[in-house]
Amino acid sequence: MENALKNLFAVSDLRNRVLFTLALLGVYRIGSHVPTPGVNQEALRLFADQLAGTMFGLANMFTGGSLQRVTLFALGVMPYISSSIIIQLLTVVWPYLERISKEGELGRRKITQYTRYLTVVLAIVQSFGYAIWLESSANAPGGLPLVFNPGWGFRLMCVLTLTTGTMFVMWLGEQITERGIGNGMSLLIFAGIVVNFPTALLNTLDQMQTGQIGPLRILFLVAMAVVVIGAIIFVERGHRRITVQYAKRVVGRRQYGGSSTHIPLKVNTGGVIPVIFASSILSFFTMAAPLFEVGSWPRRAIDQVAYGMPLYNLLYVLGIIFFAYFYTSIIFNPDDVAENMRKYGGFVPGIRPGKRTAEYIDTILARITLVGAFYLAAVALLPELLITGFRVAPIPFIGERLDAILPSWFTQGMGVTFYFGGTSLLIVVGVAMDTVQQVESQLIMRHYDGFMKKTRIRGRRG
Repeated sequence: MENALKNLFAVSDLRNRVLFTLALLGVYRIGSHVPTPGVNQEALRLFADQLAGTMFGLANMFTGGSLQRVTLFALGVMPYISSSIIIQLLTVVWPYLERISKEGELGRRKITQYTRYLTVVLAIVQSFGYAIWLESSANAPGGLPLVFNPGWGFRLMCVLTLTTGTMFVMWLGEQITERGIGNGMSLLIFAGIVVNFPTALLNTLDQMQTGQIGPLRILFLVAMAVVVIGAIIFVERGHRRITVQYAKRVVGRRQYGGSSTHIPLKVNTGGVIPVIFASSILSFFTMAAPLFEVGSWPRRAIDQVAYGMPLYNLLYVLGIIFFAYFYTSIIFNPDDVAENMRKYGGFVPGIRPGKRTAEYIDTILARITLVGAFYLAAVALLPELLITGFRVAPIPFIGERLDAILPSWFTQGMGVTFYFGGTSLLIVVGVAMDTVQQVESQLIMRHYDGFMKKTRIRGRRG
């Protein structure tokens, strides 16, 4: 990793990719400060403080504060992620999309185009619901209106502005993926989370100076963050090795094969994608809540999925487990691996080549994916439950006995929400590790190409 960082700007192509990625991330941050017409920004700042511990606060964290300020990029990449999930699910159950997905590069372009069309539809629905929510929220705590001129004019302007911003963000992410370094959509979410860290750190220090939160609790939170980061790095680098033996082959006077290697199966094959997918699905229902009247059965059902509710935590865990298996099945096919091994004379010791090898790999992959899914769910929920979950006092007898159960240094400032929870830490650390690994891969590939070029030149001269 040190050599990769040292040689980051030594290769011209890699340097251009990194600068291109940083430039587009800068454009994304500039657009995150362009306000939507007709919205009272001062009233929004006062009103948003009440929503820090809700699903709105979680979605706002993913967009880097754009949702709170109702800027051009308020919806961020969430509509695109939601449409990607829907298209991938339909690919499994719809024969037409399944056939297209197997047509190579042409099929991939068609599916990407369908994803873009669905992104526009979801962005329109979410932006319209967001406009209605702003109008229905009446006034901010200071008595200021959130919307200057509510009505269909504001709704159409909000839909047009936010939908256009979403499509531009989608284009930025695709350009970073193709011409930059790392996964563009993940890096945009990464930038949205990291950009607010200095402000959150300063706010936490101010709360400690005013006595709202004790220093021992700060140490507890920092220690927990260090433990979570260490656990993330440990599991992300963990893998299960499957030994593969290649039979000896004699071609002419040369002997090939006879070597032993292994197939590394990552414990968490899906990375941070299952967490992002699960969060995106739940945030979609929350953003659509203003479309229904208060007291109606759809609104009551959506309220049960609000951030911090038991049903939300349950669906979050189930969603992470489901998408962990689903995404792993998309990017890793045991049948193809077993067939390629059979073609080149490879076999797993003690397992017959072909179908039995595929079943053996699939069994191991299913077991370690379950471990990885539980790890993702634990990292995403456990810190929030330990740090902010105690604030949910409507449960009988919990609020009254809280002071007697927990020490005073921990309950002091219990209403203060720590900015970096398990979900944000998982995304930040996971995306950072994936990006660094891609930088290292680019460096290794270019060093290898340069060596082969010199070898060919020498051969011709000889």
